[in-house]
Amino acid sequence: MSEAVVMEVKNLGKSVASGDTPLTILHDISFQVRKGESVAIVGASGSGKSTLLGLLAGLDAPTAGSVRLDGQDLASLDEDGRAALRGRLLGFVFQSFQLLPALSALENVMLPLELNGSARGKARQQAEAMLERVGLGHRLNHYPKHLSGGEQQRVALARAFVVKPQILLADEPTGNLDGATGTQIIDLMFEMNAEQGATLILVTHDNGLANRCGRILRLASGRLLD
Repeated sequence: MSEAVVMEVKNLGKSVASGDTPLTILHDISFQVRKGESVAIVGASGSGKSTLLGLLAGLDAPTAGSVRLDGQDLASLDEDGRAALRGRLLGFVFQSFQLLPALSALENVMLPLELNGSARGKARQQAEAMLERVGLGHRLNHYPKHLSGGEQQRVALARAFVVKPQILLADEPTGNLDGATGTQIIDLMFEMNAEQGATLILVTHDNGLANRCGRILRLASGRLLD
């Protein structure tokens, strides 16, 4: 595999039990993503976008085909191995923010650093700097319930980028935000992505957002369109 390829998806399929016959969600998906690319995965609701993203991250297992991250076949790893690979390579931004409500903004951003083995003092310093970068240096000790939706998504961006991921996966990152706030978040995400040189893969139904990416993959009824 070329060194420039950070993700290789080959003949990927996903089926789930549904009564007497299995329901196929994804059919024979194949593509590659190279380092530094920005790729949008688009399609109607129910087309399989979020299922595909979960498979790319190793959060779910395919029923056919394979996903290789940084040359590593996810199927060759156990759950702990996949978690370790995610911690080393991936950052995540979700539509629903996925912040831990019992932790402050600062603690939410520190968490992935500490899980990766950083000392608490160093993790705090890096998290503070990243929250400052997303414009929340004055909100370090606020809990998610005291932050607006846009502020929560900025914390989520800080948490994703603080580990300097090789690949950022974003699932409808503006889905719970109003138009103006969503635009600010997207601008920030692309700025930070460019600064770190990460590969960006995002799921969206927003054609405007998709068109900001270098490449668009279109799903329909679980199939990748040419």
